[in-house]
Amino acid sequence: MTLWTLVRFLHVISAALWVGGQLTVSLVLMPMARRSLPAGPRAQVLQGVGRRFGMFTGAFFLPVQIGTGVALAVHKGVTWESLAHPGYGRVLAAKLLLFCAVMTAATLHGWANRHRRLAFARGMAITSLVGSVGIILLATALPAT
Repeated sequence: MTLWTLVRFLHVISAALWVGGQLTVSLVLMPMARRSLPAGPRAQVLQGVGRRFGMFTGAFFLPVQIGTGVALAVHKGVTWESLAHPGYGRVLAAKLLLFCAVMTAATLHGWANRHRRLAFARGMAITSLVGSVGIILLATALPAT
């Protein structure tokens, strides 16, 4: 067990919590809330869950992902130029671009919910979730070296 094993573990567990949270809210909590709660209380519960998930994202997920991601990249010798190289560089570049797109979609989802643009909010939630799964796919595709 090395320091880099711990850093990689924190990176992976943080991503798993975030994506797992998205999946849990989308596939478990929301369908149950729709079936079990009247519109008013349902909106209150889902807004509370969304606010808390947003706080988790800002206070824990983003700092851990960015901090550990940068540390791992520096440790692996990644440079801006190496992101254009085939293999590790290009896969990592695609992962980073998709991460930025997912964070943008998640931010727009929160904005749309606050402004009662529910159809747009739903689209951004789906975009964020699908993109997050794509990030996991790209992470597993990163070559070992």
